[in-house]
Amino acid sequence: AHVKARFTAGDRAAEGPGAPPPLPDFSRWGRIETMTLSTVRRLTAETTVTAWHAVPHVTQFDSADITGLEPFMEKNARAVEAAGGKLTVTAILAKVCAAALKRFPRFNASIDMGSGQLILKHYIHIGVKVDTPRGRLGPVIQDVDAQSITELAVAITDMGERARSRKVKPDELEGGTFSISNQGGIGGTGFTPIVLWPQVAVLGVSRSATEPRWTDDEFRPRTILPLSLSYDHRVVDGADAARFLRWVCDCLEHPFTLHLAGKTENSP
Repeated sequence: AHVKARFTAGDRAAEGPGAPPPLPDFSRWGRIETMTLSTVRRLTAETTVTAWHAVPHVTQFDSADITGLEPFMEKNARAVEAAGGKLTVTAILAKVCAAALKRFPRFNASIDMGSGQLILKHYIHIGVKVDTPRGRLGPVIQDVDAQSITELAVAITDMGERARSRKVKPDELEGGTFSISNQGGIGGTGFTPIVLWPQVAVLGVSRSATEPRWTDDEFRPRTILPLSLSYDHRVVDGADAARFLRWVCDCLEHPFTLHLAGKTENSP
């Protein structure tokens, strides 16, 4: 029923004002080939149309100096591998974002314009985009705030493997309250991720790079991670988006506040 409703919303958006006219006959100008959209690609197209029409998007950009995070990850990588996961920036960001969502609850909400209400969720389920041969899927990790980084790394590794092997269940793609889209493994210096309606925010992660930064009266090589936060401007103001993203960057820049053990860390 959830999928059908999503398709109906997408169809209405596509047929509404501003819908594109019928395509021309491209074969008039040369040889063409047609391919039937896969189920995942069709779902992505419908969901994207719905999100783009339903959410007034704005994107905030910032960057985090993760030079100090690299030795932290190297130090703890083996312990995470022994638990069955892979310690990645995505796993750390999931934990950091969970803490940020508690501090900034409007980013963990949905808006109901019909009733004029804001729905604040007291659970934190984060969707993590996974690149698969069928397209990008967003399996949801539940109760992220109640898990350690080690547990999140294991869960994200498992979800990624099952997404790529077509073993993710449909209900594991639903219920997210926030999303993370990490394209750092592919490349790029920045992008504007689309908010997955009815969520109100998504964090985009691009490839880190070594850059000269003025530190201690001289330029030093630092590892800089570009981040982009797209949000629903009906719910979130620009200043709050800047504060949210800067808070995330500050956490990444002070890895001593991160913990691999325990489920109830007050902060990374």
